Amino acid sequence: MKKDSLRQRATGRVTLADVAKAAGVSPITVSRALRGERSVDPVLVARVQAASDKLRYVPDPAARALASQRSNHVAVLIPLLSNELFVTLLEAVQLRLRQDGFQTFIGVTHYDPAQEEQLLREQLMHRPAGLLVTGFDRTPAAQKLIESSTVPCVYLMETSRRDDLYSVGFSQSDAAYDLTRHLLDTGRRRIAFAAAQLDPRTLQRLEGWRKALQESGLYLPTLEWLNPAPSSMALGGVMFEQIMGQAPPLDAVFFCNDDLAQGALLTANRLGVPVPQRVAIAGFNDLRGSDLMNPPLTTVQTPLARVGEAAAGLLLQLIRGEVVEPKSLDMGYRLVLRGST
Repeated sequence: MKKDSLRQRATGRVTLADVAKAAGVSPITVSRALRGERSVDPVLVARVQAASDKLRYVPDPAARALASQRSNHVAVLIPLLSNELFVTLLEAVQLRLRQDGFQTFIGVTHYDPAQEEQLLREQLMHRPAGLLVTGFDRTPAAQKLIESSTVPCVYLMETSRRDDLYSVGFSQSDAAYDLTRHLLDTGRRRIAFAAAQLDPRTLQRLEGWRKALQESGLYLPTLEWLNPAPSSMALGGVMFEQIMGQAPPLDAVFFCNDDLAQGALLTANRLGVPVPQRVAIAGFNDLRGSDLMNPPLTTVQTPLARVGEAAAGLLLQLIRGEVVEPKSLDMGYRLVLRGST
C-alpha cells in the first residue's frame, strides 16, 4: 500500500477519518451526515455518502458510543408486537426518530414486570440516548433503574401530572366513561364490561365504565366479565356466549378492545342475535376491520400514531437538552359511533 493511501486500522477496517479525507470534510460532518441529521447541507451529505459507498465504510456503533458517551439508539419497551395498536405506535416512533438519525432497539415485555425490569437492565448497559416505556405500572426496582440512569425517558399511552415525568398519551378512563355514557344515552341500562389481558390500561377503562354506571345508580359487580387470558377475536366470541346466558338479560356489552368486540359480533351473527336491537356491542381502539363488521362496530378511536410521533419528538428535545413544556401531552380520543349501538 502506498504511503498516501487511505489509512486503515490493523484489521483493515475503513475508519471515519478515511471517509472524511475522501469527502474533503471533517469527521464530525461525516458522523452527522451518516446519522441523517437534517442540519447538514445536502451537497455535503451526497459527497459523504459517495465516499462512504466507494470505501465500503461500515460505521462502528460501539466505538461511536464510546467516543461520544452516547449512542445513536433509543430503547423502546412495549408490551406486545402481536397487538396491532403497539405496531402502529412503534412505526410512528421509528419514523420520527430516523428523521434525526436515531435507531430503535425494541424490547417486548409481554406485560411481565420482571421481564421489563430485566430488559431495562440490558438496554441501559448499552448507553441508549433515550428511553420510551409504556405506562407507569412497573416494579420499584425498574422505576429506580430509569430514574437513576439519567437517560431521558418519555412514558407512552398515559399522562401524568408529576413534575419530574414526561408523558404522552390520553385518559383511558375518560374515554371509557364517555363510551359508557353513550350507551346509557341510547337507553341501555344493563351494560356489561368484558375485558381480557387485564393490563393497567384495561383496568383504567374498567374504572371509567364503573364511574359512569355508579353515577347512574346502575352498577352491579355481576356486570363485570374479566378474563386474564390474552385478548383475541376467539375469546371475544366465547365471552359473548357466556355473557348472553346471564339472567336477567343484558342489553349492551362494552368490550375493552376491538378484537374481542369483533369476535362477539361474528358470534352474534352466527347465533342469530340481532345487534343492536337485542344487544348493543362496543369496543375500544378502532382496530383495522371494525368499520367492516356487520353491523359496523362502535368504538373509541385512540391516537396511536400521533402518540408515537409526539413522544419521539419530545424525547428528541430532551436528548438535545432543550427545556420541554408542557411535560405531559394529552393527545385526546374520539368516539366513533357506528351501527352496533
